[in-house]
Amino acid sequence: MKIFDNVLVTKSYRDHAHIALVQLNRPKVLNALSTDLMKDLIEAFFLLEDDKDVRVIILTGHDRAFAAGADIGQMMEATPIDQINDNRFRTWKQLSLFTKPIIAAVNGFALGGGCELAMACDFIIAGDTAQFAQPEIKIGTIPGAGGTQRLTRAIGKSKAMLAILTGNMISAYEAERSGLVAKVVPAETLLQETFEIAKIIANRAPIAVKLAKEAVNMAFESSLKDGMEYERRNFYLTFSSKDQKEGMRAFMEKREPKYQGN
Repeated sequence: MKIFDNVLVTKSYRDHAHIALVQLNRPKVLNALSTDLMKDLIEAFFLLEDDKDVRVIILTGHDRAFAAGADIGQMMEATPIDQINDNRFRTWKQLSLFTKPIIAAVNGFALGGGCELAMACDFIIAGDTAQFAQPEIKIGTIPGAGGTQRLTRAIGKSKAMLAILTGNMISAYEAERSGLVAKVVPAETLLQETFEIAKIIANRAPIAVKLAKEAVNMAFESSLKDGMEYERRNFYLTFSSKDQKEGMRAFMEKREPKYQGN
């Protein structure tokens, strides 16, 4: 696996052959999301996407911060044309291309772009001291990498409007109650708890996991009628896989299935 300047990649995380850990690694600036960090992150994800052994990816930061937003120093004097020409936003679009589950394990601050990055993952497990916010309004701008869209879909218009127009913090437990976070766990056991969830997913049929992820994401991009048709096609498609046969055979034989990803 390639060595990156701004992210640390661990394959076979905790000796599990199908789980990889990706850690943002700019701790001195609370993992501020510079252009170079985002490039490294996407390249690491693509390498793991192409790795047949990897079935689940955990994305995390450090105890103080998952990621404390964009690199403001890099953006402060930017013009609209600078922003258009900046490849950061093309990089953000690439997050939607990954078919393997990506779990955000969030401790500390997930602010601005950090919150947007966590929301771009498939779901969030938060340490109990985690804090989320879209504070862009406080520095005279608005979210630009999905904050107004994903936060609204996650917690509803009223709560999202309050969060975005005030820039105020959302605690881990409030984020869980609102639907932004899937589960809150003790901060000191965040990675262990996330790893246990990743193990469950990694032990499921990989093709079915990918197709299920696609179908859930389609729910946000289509009408109910179109979404139901998409789900049904993916359901039919699972019956072309050897893992579907293995899963149902194992159920009938009252044993654990052995999925091969085909």
